Amino acid sequence: MPHRAPLPPWPAQDADRPLATDAWTHVIGARSPRRARADLWLAGYFEQTIEIRGDRCGGVDPGLRCGFGRRQGATIAYVAQTGERTTPAGFRTATRLLGLAARFRLPVLTLIDTPGAAADPADEAAGVGSAIAELFVAMASSQIPVTSVVIGEGVSGGALALASPNDLWIARDGYLAVTAPELASSILKLGTDSVPQVATWLRLTPAELLSRGIVRGIIGPRRSGG
Repeated sequence: MPHRAPLPPWPAQDADRPLATDAWTHVIGARSPRRARADLWLAGYFEQTIEIRGDRCGGVDPGLRCGFGRRQGATIAYVAQTGERTTPAGFRTATRLLGLAARFRLPVLTLIDTPGAAADPADEAAGVGSAIAELFVAMASSQIPVTSVVIGEGVSGGALALASPNDLWIARDGYLAVTAPELASSILKLGTDSVPQVATWLRLTPAELLSRGIVRGIIGPRRSGG
């Protein structure tokens, strides 16, 4: 059994970002275009990477990065969402990556950052539901260690499909929720002015997720001398 992938370091770009004081402000911060995305996390983690593209069914998701990287002499497979909605091709590519990692007995690192799965009619026709289900099965049955970090938005099944069932972490400015606060407010038939309150009800902040045992820990900037 390979060792688990070590946790990635906090990107220097976000080292001085202040923490939000309430859930809705936290969500807004996680959506900020100034927040470090997967490219910066990967660049700070790996010395060298090689990517795979495509689901072998003719589809390519430009909003998902999959491949293998070298870190301190070890090879680690990775799947990283880049803040976009993940398409059926993306979920299938991630499943393909897990299969390759299992074949070569490599640990996997997944970086979660998505407002959810793509759900346009074309995505439904391309089988987004079955693609997510296949990835859930692959993650749950994996015989190799998978480490996951929510680095930004972690919304709905599009995020949960890439979440390790036993080694899930979160960046201090990320959040994880079954749905976006706006959609939850709509489901509850509440007005837009209720969205901040609904965000609080969802208990989506890192501290709340940690207190409920959903994540193992919170990743933040390293203190000098630590």
